[in-house]
Parts: sequence; structure tokens; C-alpha cells
Amino acid sequence: MYKAFYGLSDNPFSIAPNPHYLFLSDRHREALAHLTYGLGETGGFVLLTGEVGTGKTTVSRCLLGQLPDNTDTAFILNPSLTELELLATLCDELKISYGENPSLKQLTDHLSRFLLANHEKGRNTVLIIDEAQHLRAEVLEQLRLLTNLETDTKKLLQVILIGQPELQLLLKRQELRQLAQRITARYHLLPLNEDEVALYVLHRLQVAGRFEPLFTRKAIKVLQKYTGGIPRLINLLCERALMAGYAQSKVPIDHYMVRQAAAEVLGEETPQQHKYLWPSAIATALVLAFGVSYWLFTDNQTIASATNLPQATPLVTTASAATDVDTTDNSLEHSRATEPTKVVSEANMVASQPSNMASIQAAASPDPSQRVLQEAIKQSRSIDTAFAGLFSVWGKVPFKGLTACQSAVEQGLACYQQQGNWMSLTRLNYPAVVYLVDDNQQDFYGAVIAVDGEQLLMQLGEQQLWVDRAWFNQHFSGTFEILWQAPSLPMMEISQKSSPGQLQWLENALAHVANRNARRVSQFDLKLENDLKAFQSQHGLKADGIAGNQTLVRLNLYLSEQGPRLTDNGAQS
Repeated sequence: MYKAFYGLSDNPFSIAPNPHYLFLSDRHREALAHLTYGLGETGGFVLLTGEVGTGKTTVSRCLLGQLPDNTDTAFILNPSLTELELLATLCDELKISYGENPSLKQLTDHLSRFLLANHEKGRNTVLIIDEAQHLRAEVLEQLRLLTNLETDTKKLLQVILIGQPELQLLLKRQELRQLAQRITARYHLLPLNEDEVALYVLHRLQVAGRFEPLFTRKAIKVLQKYTGGIPRLINLLCERALMAGYAQSKVPIDHYMVRQAAAEVLGEETPQQHKYLWPSAIATALVLAFGVSYWLFTDNQTIASATNLPQATPLVTTASAATDVDTTDNSLEHSRATEPTKVVSEANMVASQPSNMASIQAAASPDPSQRVLQEAIKQSRSIDTAFAGLFSVWGKVPFKGLTACQSAVEQGLACYQQQGNWMSLTRLNYPAVVYLVDDNQQDFYGAVIAVDGEQLLMQLGEQQLWVDRAWFNQHFSGTFEILWQAPSLPMMEISQKSSPGQLQWLENALAHVANRNARRVSQFDLKLENDLKAFQSQHGLKADGIAGNQTLVRLNLYLSEQGPRLTDNGAQS
């Protein structure tokens, strides 16, 4: 229903275990390594546990795909069986024929003959039991007896038990102590952390055909909070949030939409919380406001009577403020037409307050730049407005009916989202759409189009304003998106196995970013690896010493000479 709206070719958050969407976090890779190690040993049992929806079945399916060709596997999904039923199911999975109404002994004999014959053929036999916490103690004991069939060097049947944490408690029972001693590898799978949730969501979107980010960083935080990092719940909430975004024709998916999805899917009463919190918060605010007003009134009256001066605390000013700030509407319109308004933070304003009487009296008048700023923020609630400003810097316009990133692709550009701060934004040196939060914690969006020292030129709605670093840091949420012209050739991973030409390119790129002379390299030496890890750490990437897709994109962003930049010495198209 919403696939065309988001530029997707498939439903990315289906809870069906589609192997195309396989995402292996570091935890899943470690679990897979434990299972593989356990099967390589001579023991009979391997154990994988984890909470519901953490990806245990996904790991087991991945393991099946990595087993050698000389392996016969039996997969039991419903282990709520008796001993006789379990052995019959195992025979069915291994295609072992047996007569009608077989006895336990007959099934055991059939299985024993099959295992011995398989061993003589040089084949292995593996049994995987999912939801193993439902196995009865007597069934587990029957499995242990079945694994008694062995040679001098290995068990003829290896068993992988996959289940919820209750399985660990089951195996601690006294009558199962012999089986517990035969477990050669065990791993407990934990949920995803916040960074892994972000990678998981991005991975599934990319498999479905959307390569630009869709969820804001704050949305990912809320997603991790409500799901606890459990992939199945992440899929459910993301699916519902996408439907909400489609209904509202809204991109990107923000934290409000994820909260609403949690309320609908998980029964989280998020709207109700505000119902009870707001009255008490308002009452507290009124009491504080009354107390502060009373204190200020009595205290200021004393000061005013002593100095005979009016009281005022200005917060913002304009770049071309004169001694008399009592600006008329006509002069305000003139200032809009001639140059952007300059907004400074409260801290900077306090430091530069005039001390003479005329300036203090002028400051008592309403500041036009403050009115301009508030009006500009009201016009900046839609991210599409901010992207329109960013496209304008590139000399382009977004296409109606397409998302901003789809419009970029149609015009030979690509979107790139990053988390960072003032330094990250200015170091990358690209005009960007920035995600902002006002004093009431409401989202708004702007386009940063120039930098001059500690000042940023921002497009908010139809208004351009200069803001200082303190104001920007106060309102910046940490997420920004840029447009750039990606390389036409595919980016291939660079590691120790790469060709000398690729290694030299990597050295040249790292030297360019570090503003140093490049070395001549022919192998992936220790210095190149350390320089790469330093670059990855500096840019919030996993410092694994492998130049994967994210690292290569970041390097190419610095190397590109196409398009506008924030400073005059940047590249130009």
C-alpha cells in the first residue's frame, strides 16, 4: 500500500523470516560462531537461548545455509511431542521409512542403522529443535540416549537446542544433568542496542530498495526504548509507523509516529501519560512563575527607584542594530531585503549589553529580529520546506509527488544522513538540512547554506538568518542530511586482500582528508590500518580497519569536487 510512496520494492518489515533480509549484528555473528564451533566438536549438544523475537530462528537458518554439502539435517519446529512422536518425526525429516504403529525400539533401531550408514558414507547428521523449552524431560533423555551412538572420535548425531531462557532452567534439573554435561557450546542471544537498531532498520530499508534514511535519530531512540531492541517488535512498530507516515504523507518518520505506533501495537498508553502530567506541570509552572514575578517586581522596583531606569533583558538583536532600536515596520522590511537577520544567543547578548541610558531604553522596545526568527520557525515545521532550500543551493528543485531523496536521485544526486554536531557539519562542509527543536521541544527544520567563522547562514522557511554557534547548539537535535554527487562506479570494500591499486587509493584518500602527503603503498601495512581506524573513530564509524560501504561513502564525500560548499574555499559545480 505504501511501497510506492517511500520508494520501496517490497515490504521491509514483514515478520516472516525472509532470508533476503538477514541482518547479523555482532551478537548474531558471535552466536553463529558458537554454533559452528559446537558442530565442529565431537560432542552431541549445542545450546542457543534468547528472549522471544531476538533472532534465534534467524541464526539457525543462517547456520543451515553454511553447513557443508555432506550434512543431512532434520528441523523440528513443534517439539511438544512424546518420545515416540519425536523419533517418528525425526525419521520423517531424514526420510527414513518405517511400518505402521512402530514401537519405540523399532524407531530407535531404524535411526541407529541410518546414522551408521551415513557415517560410512562420510556424511554428518544434525538435528535442530526450535522452541526446545517445550520439550519434556523424558524426551530430552531419549535424545541423550540416541546420541550415545558414537565412534571412537565423534557422535553420530549432533543436536542443536534453540529456545527461550526457560530452556536453561529445564536443563538444570537433576534428572537431566547427564545431558547438560554433553553441551559443548552454549550462547544466550541478547537484544540489539541502539546503534544496532539503527543499522537493522537501515539494512531492511536498503534491501527493500530505499537507500536514503527514513527514520530520524530520535525515532530510533524511541524505537529502541519501546522494543527493547527485539527485532520482531522493531518490525511491528516500523510497519505501523510507515502506515501512519503514508496516511499523513509525511517523511521522515519521527519519534511522535513511533510513539503512536507503540501505543497501537504494544498497548503503551503514551497519550494518557500527558493527560495526567500536564495539569500538575502547568500548576507547578504557574506557582513558579508567580513567585519569580513577585520577586522580580519587588527587587526591580527597588533598583528602578534607585537608578530611575526602566528594566529589560534583551535576548536577541540584529546584526545592524543602531543606538535607537525602535524600528518601524518599513525599516524591518528594508532590512529583510538587504541582508539576512543576525540572531545571537542570550549568553553573547548579555556580554555585549550597552551601559549607557539610551541603549537600555532602546532595548526595552520589542526586538524585530526576535519576531522575524519566531515567524521563520513557524514556517519551518515541514522538512520538505527545508529540502526546497537545499535544492535551491544546488540550483535544482524537488519534483512534486516524490520524496526529496527520490527527487535527488532523478537529478543525479544522492542523499546522505549523518549524526553529529557543529564540528561534524562544518568539517564535512556541505550545505545541509538540519533537524532542530524549539524552546517548546517541537521539531522544525532548516537548511544551513553558509558558514562564516562562528556564524551559520540558515534558511528557515522563506527567511535567511545568521545564527551563532551557541544558538545552533542549543536547538540542533544531532541529525543532518546533505545532497552530494556520488561516484558513478560502484564502491568495493577495501581490506587486506584488496589489490595494490585499491590500497593506494585508500592511502591517497586518507592523506587528503588529513591534509598530509600520501605515501606509496603496495600492501595493507600497520600504518594504513591505523590511519583507517583513526578516520573511522573520528567519524563515528566502527573502527574495524576495513573500508566498507559507510567508510567509502564518507571518504568520497571529502574527495568530491562537485557541488556547493559551506565555505568559499569549497568545491563548486
